[in-house]
Amino acid sequence: MNKTDDMLIDADIEVVKTEGLSEHVKPSIKIISIKDLVTDDSLAIPEYQRPYKWSLKNVNDLLDDIQLFKNKPAYRLGTIVFHQEELIENGGTVKKNNIVDGQQRTITLLLIALAIQNDERLMEELKKENVSIPELKLLNQLKFKSDISKNNIRENYLEIRRRTNDFNVEIVSFFYHKCEVVQIILNDVSEAFQFFDSQNARGVDLNPHDLLKAFHLREMIDHSNEIERISTVESWEGMELKELKNTFSNYLFRIRNWSNGYSARHFTKNDIAIFKGISPGIKEPYPFTDMYRINHYYVEAYNQDFNRKIDRHKLSYPFQLDQVVINGKRFFEMISHYVKTIKEIEFSVEKEGIAKRILETIKDYDGVHRTGDKYVRGLFDCALIYYMDKFGKVEIERAIERIFIWAYTIRLTQHSVQLATVDNYALQNPQVFKVIKNALKPSEFLNIKLKVLNKDTPSTKTDDIKKLFKELKYIL
Repeated sequence: MNKTDDMLIDADIEVVKTEGLSEHVKPSIKIISIKDLVTDDSLAIPEYQRPYKWSLKNVNDLLDDIQLFKNKPAYRLGTIVFHQEELIENGGTVKKNNIVDGQQRTITLLLIALAIQNDERLMEELKKENVSIPELKLLNQLKFKSDISKNNIRENYLEIRRRTNDFNVEIVSFFYHKCEVVQIILNDVSEAFQFFDSQNARGVDLNPHDLLKAFHLREMIDHSNEIERISTVESWEGMELKELKNTFSNYLFRIRNWSNGYSARHFTKNDIAIFKGISPGIKEPYPFTDMYRINHYYVEAYNQDFNRKIDRHKLSYPFQLDQVVINGKRFFEMISHYVKTIKEIEFSVEKEGIAKRILETIKDYDGVHRTGDKYVRGLFDCALIYYMDKFGKVEIERAIERIFIWAYTIRLTQHSVQLATVDNYALQNPQVFKVIKNALKPSEFLNIKLKVLNKDTPSTKTDDIKKLFKELKYIL
């Protein structure tokens, strides 16, 4: 096993957090193939598990991934946590691996295996190629009492049967032998639940950026060398965790979602798909991907040309906050770029005027340290960063003025500002983030119509903000 293999495994299991477990508890953690999973006769779904609720979208996303990555040396499909218990049956000891976390994915993988087994055309092709598939004894052991589970299993199985029409011998072999999961086994049931809770409480304990690291590191395998992958991981690990979380949660996630008209309150593991995109080496038949691949490979070729050893120039990829993500190395470069940009950005203007006074005022007015005011400042920062990412400092004074009036209107018109308040406001007219996204020149954003307020505003500790509103004729 080389260092990259070690990094891939580490990237997948580093999200396993053992805080709170007893010192004597040592989980058994290993990577197993789907073949190993679906032929594990000791696997059981305990009665306390919730019903099977995966939607058709969940199923199709999984099937899309299997087909999309069929040329990969391996593809990791997540983590499954088991509580292993010993039972006495027929005078002997039998071990049972009860699923604590990962039931939805496991059942779906079993349904895919069953659909392959029941596809006569596919089985005939496998027979011609002398490819055997494992017998699914496990399905006869699993019992589902919930009508919800039964209905979803029936619907999802039918959808999978439709999709296996696109399967061939190569995909079946990839599914069984190259698709893998991280298997975690604990022997104490209370420790297993404690472990499960630590991973899933509030949906944020499995850090989304750790899951993204694992995904994009795998994407690099076919398009980078060992040294480049090690350097990428070291650079990622060198970033401050607090800054990384802050960049994702408070800026990148919110700007990307708000610009598309979606809510953006809390960045969780369920949202990581917005930071997955296209892979340079996978040739999907979509014309829109061409410009991204051209940019990617042009930058690569330019920087690797021998002339760079002479002029020492380096071309940076032209990242944009709302662009399609290029998986693998470019993702890591993009995050590093914005962590640095957001950390170092200091909103400033060169000349004296209202824009400069706005920036000074929002730093130190009386209510600046209240939680609601921090949410409003975050809204202001996101909009201004998004504007500057697209248009630089062209018309920056006017942009600061317009974004200030728009963002701080919610502060002056509300007694209390919550995160939900700001999130809803970002999606209301004028939809500032959508306007910036669609604008081809600054004037298309700068001409948005803003609300004029009455002088009787309900907010407190905002006299300096009100003074600027009056000066700009937005309080009458």
